[in-house]
Amino acid sequence: MTISEDLHAFLDKQCEHFNRPEFIESDPVSIPHLFSGKEDIEISGFLTATISWGQRGSIVRNARRLVSLMDDSPYSFIMRASPADLRKIQGFVHRTFNSDDLLFFIEALRNIYSEHGGLEAVFTEGFRLGNSSAYHAINHFRKIFLGTEHLKRSEKHIAYPGGGSSAKRINMFLRWLVRRDAHGVDFGLWKKISPASLCCPLDVHSGTTARKLGLLIRKQNDWKSVEELTGNLRILDPKDPVKYDFALFGLGNEARILKKNSTAYP
Repeated sequence: MTISEDLHAFLDKQCEHFNRPEFIESDPVSIPHLFSGKEDIEISGFLTATISWGQRGSIVRNARRLVSLMDDSPYSFIMRASPADLRKIQGFVHRTFNSDDLLFFIEALRNIYSEHGGLEAVFTEGFRLGNSSAYHAINHFRKIFLGTEHLKRSEKHIAYPGGGSSAKRINMFLRWLVRRDAHGVDFGLWKKISPASLCCPLDVHSGTTARKLGLLIRKQNDWKSVEELTGNLRILDPKDPVKYDFALFGLGNEARILKKNSTAYP
């Protein structure tokens, strides 16, 4: 694909516009930013990403409530919660994610940290085994995560490329933990995974914008579209393609003016 210099410059400008500290406050990424400890950031980020569908305000409110139910100490709660502690989360719900799902997620995360070295270790191993492929890394993570006993209904909350899903929420979580720059939105905590290996989170907002700009032709928001879009973003920046998530999501979600002619830019 050939990408015009005008489009490249436009997207770079939009990245600068959205990728800044002011973005944090109203976005789900604000929840892991409440914490300073590595494991607390990872766990709160993962749980927040898991429930990140619907209105952003509702996501942020429910994610904030979730970590409050965990005594604002996600890692300690995951590893040490007593039966009485776990009873406190009864009644939690965000859309189709309920307290039964949350109980399983707590158990699965405890298993990952006690038996597999933590979230970073599992994803790092997945990228290594998959030759730096996000497709294989996410599938690897899901296999380990679902390794403990669980309700069948909870599986839908861990989307994966092997099932054709765009796995938007996990790709967003990986962006948060892996990307590193001077802007302070993403954390860059995981040093053994290259930002070049990440795939762009794809949802209705970013997908619509990408299609208007000619960066995505495929109509479905599935994994094949993720690969198509990310491949084109790698033309723009091979080392950090998913930085353009800020531009695509921001333009779509904030209803920035995009003219019907996909070759015309503000």
